[in-house]
Amino acid sequence: MKVTVVGAGAVGASCAEYIAIKDFASEVVILDIKEGFAEGKAMDLMQTASLNGFDTKIVGSTNDYSKTAGSDVCVITSGIPRKPGMTREELIGINAGIVKTVSSNLLKHSPNTIIIVVSNPMDTMAYLVHKTTGLPKNRVIGMGGALDSARFKYRLAEALGAPISDVDGMVIGGHSDKGMVPLIEKATRNSVVVSEFISKDRMQEVVEATKVGGATLTGLLGTSAWYAPGAAVSELVKAIALDSKKMFPCSALLEGEYGLNDLSIGVPCVLGANGIEKIVEISLTDAEKAKLAESAEGVKKTNGLLEL
Repeated sequence: MKVTVVGAGAVGASCAEYIAIKDFASEVVILDIKEGFAEGKAMDLMQTASLNGFDTKIVGSTNDYSKTAGSDVCVITSGIPRKPGMTREELIGINAGIVKTVSSNLLKHSPNTIIIVVSNPMDTMAYLVHKTTGLPKNRVIGMGGALDSARFKYRLAEALGAPISDVDGMVIGGHSDKGMVPLIEKATRNSVVVSEFISKDRMQEVVEATKVGGATLTGLLGTSAWYAPGAAVSELVKAIALDSKKMFPCSALLEGEYGLNDLSIGVPCVLGANGIEKIVEISLTDAEKAKLAESAEGVKKTNGLLEL
């Protein structure tokens, strides 16, 4: 499998690193507009191959999309990252133009590729790729839900005082501080609902900490996080590469699922060789349905800022 990662910044380099370390791809191409930057990141990563035990070939390129030809999966991380105090939605003006250009150039050289969108505001950027490329819904995936769910599990394990391997939970809805819907009532520790272990108040604290997970890190780091986003992307790519039919919450284009239409938003998806193999409609409580509907309205409002 050949994978392209557009954007050699911290998030893009982290994506490339985790994909290479997991050793399921034959080649990873990193592309960036800054002269020599992607080449340098690729060289640095290749010098870890003997130490980390992977055989994936990593190649860097300065804006030469011909190097990306024949990619099975393309990951778009390019755009400006968040700064402290910024919302993801505030990035739309600059990042929309970048994502539109990048996706068009990728498809010229890899017409059958599956595109994973990381750039923020992510749900709107995934929707933009759909609208401007005309790709079928299975071939455009927004990464956000996988990342948000990983952050949710971290907070759950913290609250439970449990190893993270004991914990399972999912976040659906928009990839935004206000739009996330952590499904706290469905979260479990070894198949036992977490309400058996912690109070309602503590459960709500987990929900709120999850929703501001990205903003918390931006405040601490001075920019967007990169390790967890890179790891989330690598797991999505791996599920496609291995045709594993693994389920992740991802931003997918909805056409009636969950009663929603004409937007990309986080819902459970089964991933395999064809990208999104199935959108899974799980049973939601009335409260969860209301929160998802509210999140969808927020995403649609941001979509309305696009110039399509």
